[in-house]
Amino acid sequence: MKNTELFEHASIQELKKGYLEDEHCYTCILCNKNIEKGIIYPYNTQLFEAKKMMQTHINDEHKSVFDYLIGLNKKMTGLTEHQSNLLRLFYAGKTDGEIQKELEIGSASTIRQHRFALKEKERQAKTFLAMMELLKEKDTLTPEFVPIHSTATMVDDRYNITNDEQQELIAKYFPNGTNEHILRFPKKEKHKIVILREIVKHFPEDKIFTEKELNTILKTYDEDYVLIRRCLIEYGFMDRKEDGSSYWIKK
Repeated sequence: MKNTELFEHASIQELKKGYLEDEHCYTCILCNKNIEKGIIYPYNTQLFEAKKMMQTHINDEHKSVFDYLIGLNKKMTGLTEHQSNLLRLFYAGKTDGEIQKELEIGSASTIRQHRFALKEKERQAKTFLAMMELLKEKDTLTPEFVPIHSTATMVDDRYNITNDEQQELIAKYFPNGTNEHILRFPKKEKHKIVILREIVKHFPEDKIFTEKELNTILKTYDEDYVLIRRCLIEYGFMDRKEDGSSYWIKK
C-alpha cells in the first residue's frame, strides 16, 4: 500500500498525530492523503486552513488515530483480542466497574490488574524501542526490509523480504514493466506478495470497482485473473462486498 512506508518510518509523535508535515503539505500517515498548505478549505459552513483540514480528515475518515491503530492486525499491534477490547473501553473513558459489567469478567479489581499488565507492556515496549534505536547506530549489516502493508491478514515469514529481493523479483516477473503482462503468477507465497503489492500500486485507492472492471484490469497481468483477484482479497490488499458486486483497495 502507498502509505506503508510512511507508517513504517513515522516517529511515535507523528503516529500520534496521524500525519506528517513538510514545507508544502500535510500527509495523512493512515491513508496517504495530501492537503496542501496555503489554501483555505471549505468544510460544511466553515473555512479551515490546511492543518485543521488534515485533523478534520482524520476524524471523518478514520474516526481517530487510536481507532485506526487499534483496528490493525494483531500481528501489527502485538495485542490479543481481549487486550484490544480493554484498550477500546479505556480510551472511551469507561470506569473499571463499567468495563467489568460490559465484558462480564471478574470484578473491578480484575480490570485494575489488566491496567497494570498493560502498563508493564508499555514499559517493556519503551525499553525495546530504545535498544532497537541503539542497535541501528551499530548494526550496519541489517538489510532494509520491505514494510508490511498495514491491512495484511497473515503476517509471518512470507513477509521476510528485503528491498533487494523485491527489486530482483519485480525484474523477473515483470520483464516488460509493471504495467504489462507478468511472466507467470508465482506459487511461492513470498513471491506472490511482491507481485500483488506491485499490481495494487496501479489501482486508485478511492475507486469502487465492479467485478467486471476489476477482471478487465487483472487480465492485463495474467489470464488467471480469478486467482489474482482471490489472492488480493486473501492477503488483505483489497476488500469486497459479500455478493462480489464491488471491490476496493483496503486502507
